[in-house]
Amino acid sequence: MSFTGRLGEIRAGFERAFWVANITELFERLAYYGATAVLAIYLTEQLHFTKEVAGWMMGIFGFVVWFLPVLGGTLADRFGFRRALMFAYLVMTVGYFLLGSLSATWMQGARTALGDKWLVLAILMIPALGPAVVKPCVAGTTARASTENVRSIGYSIYYTIVNIGGTLGPIVAWLVRRRLGWGIENVFRVSALSVFMMFLVTLIFFHDPANSGEQKVGSVAVAIKNMLIVLANFRFVLFLLIFSSFYIVFWQEYVSAPIFLRGYVDPNANADLLLSIDALTVIFFQILISYLTRKIPTFPAMTLGLLVTSLAWVILAIEPSTLGMIAAFVVVALGEITQSARYYEYISRLAPAGQQGLYMGYAFIPIAIGYLIAGPLGGYLLHKFGDVRHQPQQMWWVITAVGLVGAVLMVVYNYAFKPGQARDGAS
Repeated sequence: MSFTGRLGEIRAGFERAFWVANITELFERLAYYGATAVLAIYLTEQLHFTKEVAGWMMGIFGFVVWFLPVLGGTLADRFGFRRALMFAYLVMTVGYFLLGSLSATWMQGARTALGDKWLVLAILMIPALGPAVVKPCVAGTTARASTENVRSIGYSIYYTIVNIGGTLGPIVAWLVRRRLGWGIENVFRVSALSVFMMFLVTLIFFHDPANSGEQKVGSVAVAIKNMLIVLANFRFVLFLLIFSSFYIVFWQEYVSAPIFLRGYVDPNANADLLLSIDALTVIFFQILISYLTRKIPTFPAMTLGLLVTSLAWVILAIEPSTLGMIAAFVVVALGEITQSARYYEYISRLAPAGQQGLYMGYAFIPIAIGYLIAGPLGGYLLHKFGDVRHQPQQMWWVITAVGLVGAVLMVVYNYAFKPGQARDGAS
């Protein structure tokens, strides 16, 4: 087919709902990563929580964000994508606005009654609920609002938009906080404005795409039953737990790296701006890394990605500086690229025949577990090595060790179970 013909096929292959949903996803990711880029700084420097409490809060926040999509898709199917998206964007609007209003006089009564720790944790749970609905809605719209011959392109567009949002979010946070001088609280208010605009866009322009005929879960009770079926598979659950080590290491970017940089390297460092480096690296090097690793079998590629990301933090242990952190973020992203696509391929191989779709719904669990552990661990290590031992850079050896142990366990796991070998011989 000629280029002109393929271009016409692409134009005709997507319903309007595809473009509207993905535009809203761009601004939702911008809001999420903008808020997350300053969250650790906000909790420790503005609200004066200890590093351990801040890490604990971020761990719970991240766990909710990444675990609930397992059930969020069921809600989206039952109530329709349009209503689900509108609900999610309104919830996030309220949550981000409340986060940015903690110092307002009208919040003082709640702070006195509940105490800062429990009030902030409760407010954090509000915007955390939004992505649980948005992710399955946008992914589902991408599937339903595109024809079969352009669907793979649709998913490529979706993942590219996610990374663009991941790049722009920290940059916008830095512009609001530093360049415009509006203060860190207004980063959350800008996030609130961003998702509220997407509520309006959804209300005016989005219509549920045509039903593609795929089987949908009938109720939350059925979704929970399916979860129990999946979690009863010991081999699958064991893999999810072991691979969580990647995300324990990866999420230190957002949990402990900003606090480390501003607390022990440069108090005026633009930690939020630096967090755009990961997504930028993914955008620029995704195709190259995918090409270079194309002949590496799935399991070794995943293990290599874990090793690369784990060893990235050695850079910061040896060179605890802003430049060292930039280099570490680039290498972390290269490891992420190496394993990310292969991870979903591997999940499909672990699933029993005919249950790949069901099992793929639980691919977010290691991301959630990793965040849940990364938060408290990062806070503890910052306190232990920074405040107690006064050797903060030593914490990165521990983070690297966690990843190396995970890599060893993956090798042992693969040797013991050899998942997928009988089907394709690629393990």
